[in-house]
Amino acid sequence: MTEESPVKFELVDINAILQTLPHRFPMLLIDRVINIRADYSGIGIKNVTFNEPAFQGHFPERPVYPGVMMIEAMAQTAGVIGIKSVEGTDKPRAVYFLTIDKCKFRKPVLPGDTIEYHMRSIGRRKAMWWFHGDAKVNGQVVAEADVGAMLTD
Repeated sequence: MTEESPVKFELVDINAILQTLPHRFPMLLIDRVINIRADYSGIGIKNVTFNEPAFQGHFPERPVYPGVMMIEAMAQTAGVIGIKSVEGTDKPRAVYFLTIDKCKFRKPVLPGDTIEYHMRSIGRRKAMWWFHGDAKVNGQVVAEADVGAMLTD
């Protein structure tokens, strides 16, 4: 069994996320990020509530949290991990989503669920980062994808 990397940031709360990412309501899709490790991994947290704007049309009679919003939240979590992990230079001001690969949706997410976005770096080249993400509810994978992003000034 391999040893986990040390935790660099135990908690990035909503106030720190607002200082890190340019996203705002209704497109800020994570509430906090925990356990950002030296190996560029971490966990984004989203508390899904019935009053989410997406539920007005997806679907009013049987609300299901949209899968594309989970993928965007994976990218936002990866952005926080990447920006918080940059050392020795100015912090980037923007994160741009580049790629989505190997995306799968496994179970519906409903109001009242808490989604954990388990992200880990799978590659980096200059300002471009790639992460694998597993979205989990109660320990079960509900979605997964590889996402790529670019950090810019």
